[in-house]
Parts: sequence; C-alpha cells; structure tokens
Amino acid sequence: MLKTFDLVLIGVMTATAAVTYTIKHRAELKLEEVHRLEAEIKLEKDTIDLLKADWALQSQPNRLERLVRAYNDELKLQPTESTALVHAKELPMLKSEVPVPDVTEAKASAKGATEAGAKSATVASAKSATVASAKSAPDTAKGAQATAKAQPIPMPAPRGEAEDADQIETGSVEE
Repeated sequence: MLKTFDLVLIGVMTATAAVTYTIKHRAELKLEEVHRLEAEIKLEKDTIDLLKADWALQSQPNRLERLVRAYNDELKLQPTESTALVHAKELPMLKSEVPVPDVTEAKASAKGATEAGAKSATVASAKSATVASAKSAPDTAKGAQATAKAQPIPMPAPRGEAEDADQIETGSVEE
C-alpha cells in the first residue's frame, strides 16, 4: 500500500502544482494589464497627434485673418506696436523669486511709526522711533533670520536706445 513517504510526495506535488498554477495565472493577468496599458498609451498618442493637427488648422494665418476681418467691429483689434515688445530681463520675476515679506519687521516698524506719530508728525522722528524700537528688542534667532530674509525687490533694467530690427531679442530660452 501507500507508505508515508509516498503520501508526502503526493502532497508536495499537489502543492507545487497549485503554486505553479497561481504563478501562471498572475503572469497572465499582468500580461493583460500590459496590453491594456499599451492600448491606452497608443490611444493617448493618437489623441495628441489629432490635437496637434487640429491646432495647426485652427492657427492658420489665413483663417485667423478671415476671423479678424469678420469680427473686427466687435473685437476692435489693433496691430502690435514694436514698442510693446519687451526683453526677457524686463519681465517680472517668478513667484518663487519674490522675497518673502518679514512679518515681524513690518509689525515693529508699524509699532514704531505709531509711537512716533503720537510724539511727532515728522518723518525723521518716525524713522528714529523705528530704529530705537528695533534696537531695544532682544535679538532672537527669528530676528536674525528676519533681517537676513529682508531683501530689496529687484526692478527691471531700463530700456536702452532704439535697437536695430536685426538686434531685437526674441525671448527664446537659449542665449
């Protein structure tokens, strides 16, 4: 009859068959998912190509000119003057480059200005009261950081003389 060893071998073979089937089933599911994702990617690429073609049609100069003529009374569009063009260095700074306002310094200067306004209405006394209140305040780590954060706001460079049409910058990223 069947010995214990034979029963153990039958159990091991059954277990390995079950594990093999499970692994095969998971692999087939993953393969189906890969095919589904590839189909989605192809659909997105086709959609992008379609949108690019649509944009090319929508932005044709002849079409835009016809629309401007047709709706000129309503839109009242004017040609862009050459003085309306700016250089990249004249554009405002990015939001990430804007210096963070110092709340504690603003409060101290407002407090100092209020005290100075009560004493005298002159600008000199308001400045001295602000300086005096800043000196009398104890130095803390926050105060030291606040003065380090306070930076002047950069202003755009003044425009130069009229430039030759060949020398106008287009604002491209490459320099």
